[in-house]
This record gives sequence, C-alpha cells and structure tokens, in this order.
Amino acid sequence: MGKAIFQTEIIELGEQVDAFFEEGMFVLFGDNVPDTLKDFCHFIDQKKVDGTIKKGDKLVVDQKEYLITAVGDIAQSNLETLGHLTVVFSGAKEAGLPGSICVEAKPMPKLAIGSKISIVEE
Repeated sequence: MGKAIFQTEIIELGEQVDAFFEEGMFVLFGDNVPDTLKDFCHFIDQKKVDGTIKKGDKLVVDQKEYLITAVGDIAQSNLETLGHLTVVFSGAKEAGLPGSICVEAKPMPKLAIGSKISIVEE
C-alpha cells in the first residue's frame, strides 16, 4: 500500500447520520459545520492533506479499502480548508457533487466515534 496522504478519526456523530447512510454516502466535517448540515455529519479531527487526492487512490475506513473512482473539483480544497468531504459509495466515474469523492459500490461501513479514515496514494 502507498503513502497515507490524509488520516483522521471520527470524534462525534450528528443525530441523523443514518439518513445519508441509506443513500449510500457519508459526510465528514471539521469544526465549521453549517447549522443546516450539523445533524447529518460525522465530525472529524481536521488534519492536513499531504498530497493530491486522485482517482485510483484508496479510501480506507477501519482497515477496509475502497477504490476511489472519481474526485469532485473542490473535494480536495474543502477537505483542506473545512475538513469537509462527502463520500459516495456508487462506483461513479464522475463525482455528482463538486465536494465529493466516489468510491467503488461496496457495502458502506457504519462509522462510529473512533472510526479511522485515511486516503492512501496508489
């Protein structure tokens, strides 16, 4: 496996995170979460991104690997500045949302406080 360019962990859960779970996506956010999204987010310890997120890299959630199939235009900058990233488990070749990444269409993991998330260069 390559170098981890981003690593964090879940520190808090919004009250309605399961709403997006059913849609096959989760939303990560650092400190500055808009009030309208607070209940739907997984809060992370905001960390530096040490590299460029690209198609073919891997998202690793609690040691389970998911191939990144698409990266939205502002996904990297949102992650760097806000700790914000939407992860969609669709296998899509193009990100439907500019602040999202798509990963292969595998069953989505259930995130909990303490879940570890990283992005690894391939």
